[in-house]
Amino acid sequence: MTGTGNTEVVVIGGGYAGVMAANRLTQRNDVTVTLINPRPTFVERIRLHQVVGGSHDAVVDYRDVLAEGIGLVVDTVTRIDAAGRSLTLASGGAVGYDYLIYAVGSGSADPRVPGAAEFAHPMADLEEAQRLRQIVDAAPATAAVTVVGAGPTGIETAAELAEAGRTVTLVCGDVLGPYLHPRGRRSVAERLAELGVTVLEGPGAKVTAVTRDAVELADGRQLPSTATIWTAGFGVPDLAARSGLSTDALGRLRTDETLTSVDDVRIVAAGDSAAPSDLPLRMSCQAAGPLGGHAADTVLNRIAGEQPAPIALGFVGQCISLGRRTGIFQVARRDDSAMWLHLDSRPAGKLKELICRGTVKQLANEARKPGSFTWSWAKDTKRRPLLEARRVEAPATG
Repeated sequence: MTGTGNTEVVVIGGGYAGVMAANRLTQRNDVTVTLINPRPTFVERIRLHQVVGGSHDAVVDYRDVLAEGIGLVVDTVTRIDAAGRSLTLASGGAVGYDYLIYAVGSGSADPRVPGAAEFAHPMADLEEAQRLRQIVDAAPATAAVTVVGAGPTGIETAAELAEAGRTVTLVCGDVLGPYLHPRGRRSVAERLAELGVTVLEGPGAKVTAVTRDAVELADGRQLPSTATIWTAGFGVPDLAARSGLSTDALGRLRTDETLTSVDDVRIVAAGDSAAPSDLPLRMSCQAAGPLGGHAADTVLNRIAGEQPAPIALGFVGQCISLGRRTGIFQVARRDDSAMWLHLDSRPAGKLKELICRGTVKQLANEARKPGSFTWSWAKDTKRRPLLEARRVEAPATG
């Protein structure tokens, strides 16, 4: 508690989840909210492929999305002292808290492929995308560009660069767009073919090594590559693990269904770095906003002496841009499994742009009117049966 008697809540991470949580916490005037982030501006992470392609800078001023009165500390947290309720900063300072929201997000994963760390270029954060843009700009117009990873980021980046006239090969490792329904996958393949992207699929299309000017595949092929872009998978900062908190195999903070740390009732997680019941939700801005909102609600419930509710979130699908004018919206069941239905071509491209703008607008609206953000609730998902099965399998105690 501060000298004014306010409850101090600190949010680590100023992405979609962290900003949503920070804004929502301002519902109470007896709560002091501090947001700690390594950058002074908000990054639209779902536009990073546009940074690489040169069509957007993906940066928004925090004054446009953060509620007045929230303290912004531009720094990096290097350690969490849960027992002392204190954070150590890279600058050498320290910040105390009564409650902590852990929303550090995700970044590039360790590729674990010979040569990839040295010669492939990740693009999971703003600085990586900006560096990659410079590399692409410096390469000859006819230079071969290889994108490794056929998830949304890989597909969007390949399409963006091909539309700009680059010669692009997309190495899938297995199948194009693993999340997509086969019908949606065919639509994406057709659009990539129109753009001139060479798509390599199947077991032989796994990358086994990266050199300065080539990519080697499992079937022995060697692809000339002036610029190799690595989008295969995401990693999570190791702050929680380094601080002695329980994490899952990927490094996400382990929590219960209210998003409260299994180690400390004063620590709540949100976004890509949260692993509720070891059943983390798909890393996405679609999940980040609701998780940030729910994390804030959990903290507000505890301050009020009330029992927090378990997280309940229903997905609606996944939207992928395929250049500046077209895209695909893959409709999903509420448990996030893809359905046969999808929207493609120009309507989907317009929808993707509306979604990008809408996520920023949601944050701005929550800043102006905290508590107004709502999300789709999951009524019948695969999550509930899994949780029930765990309860049944748990050994009796006593």
